[in-house]
Parts: sequence; C-alpha cells; structure tokens
Amino acid sequence: MSFVEDKKACRWGLCLWLVLWVGQEGLLCYAAAEDGTIPSVEFSGSLVKTVKGRQYHAQVFAKEDRLRLEYKYAIRTERGYTAIEIIRIDKSETWYLLAQRKELLVTGLDPDDLLPVWPALPGERDRLLAGDATVAGRATQLFEVQTDHHGRVERFYEWVDRDTGVVLKLVSRDREWAFEYQRFRLSSQPAYYFEEPPGYKKRMTATMPRGRG
Repeated sequence: MSFVEDKKACRWGLCLWLVLWVGQEGLLCYAAAEDGTIPSVEFSGSLVKTVKGRQYHAQVFAKEDRLRLEYKYAIRTERGYTAIEIIRIDKSETWYLLAQRKELLVTGLDPDDLLPVWPALPGERDRLLAGDATVAGRATQLFEVQTDHHGRVERFYEWVDRDTGVVLKLVSRDREWAFEYQRFRLSSQPAYYFEEPPGYKKRMTATMPRGRG
C-alpha cells in the first residue's frame, strides 16, 4: 500500500485516533492501527509555532505513544512554573514537572488543545497532493487539506516527511496559525525521558497551564 493510500485508509476510519498536546489552538494526533498499535517512529526536533504573529519554541522528543516537550520559556501552572511537559497516552495524562517543588502536576488529555503528528487531520474532507518540497532539510510531500471540525471549515497546507509520515510543517490558510520543525532527527529516545522523576510527588489538577507555547 502506498503512502497516499495509507492516508485514504486513515481518512475512511481504518485508524484509531489517539491525541497529544503541543501548545495552543490545534491538534496533535497519533494514528494507530486497528489493533491499537502506535507507529514506532522515535525522533527529536526543534518546533516553532506561530499564533497571530507570536512565536513559541519547544524541543520535542517522541517515543511510540509518549512525548516530551522542553519549552524555551517556562509556562505557568497553578503550582508554579515549569519548562517540561510529558504526554502519556497510555495513561490519558499530561504531566508537568515542577522542579522546585519536586511535584508532578497531572491533568487529563484535552483533544481540543492539540497539534498533528500524523497526516490525517480531524474532520478531514479533502486531500490533494500539490507536489514535493523540503522542510528541515528533509524531503516532504506538500498537501492541500480541507477539514470540517466541530462545524468549522478550515484549509491547510501540510508538509509530510516522505520517510516517516510525520507532519513537519502545517499552515492554516484561514487564520494566523502555523507550526514547523526547524530541526528533525530520527533517533532512539531514552525511556526515562517519559517516566516519573524519582522523588516527585504526584498532584492531580483540572486546571490547564497558562502561556503554553
């Protein structure tokens, strides 16, 4: 099955959606196979997201169904500031590391606050291959995508890595919103990046942090 045929399969419901978070206004998604498995791509990269002219920077580390974000500028939580966020799909949780307090602030995953990893977008209606391009020094395919999600129709340009199928760049054509990897490297990630740090106390919260970027 070709890459484009894989994308059609996802669009017609042969993939199970699992969600992650990388900032404000968007959706970060992992598409899993029918048996629930997650693609085993592991990578790191420098991510820049632009919202209404303002840029947000983070180092991203991905391993199967887990993600770690290290922010250039700390984000504020109800318990203090943090620069590290860990996404655990297996637990349906997001963890914020509060180093000064030795606490792990835990919230549930919110699918309306997320960004895409794999190409098929929520509410996708149409996908057109526009041509080839390069992002972060890697060969990509450029797609024009239209979605209808929660009643909002939106058009995107989407650059998809040819080797891995990971979305390396996404630009909305209808609002001031975009993200792009400036650096992307395939590499094995250590398991401890995504585990609870020793000596930290877990604290549950329903409040989402401010200043995510």
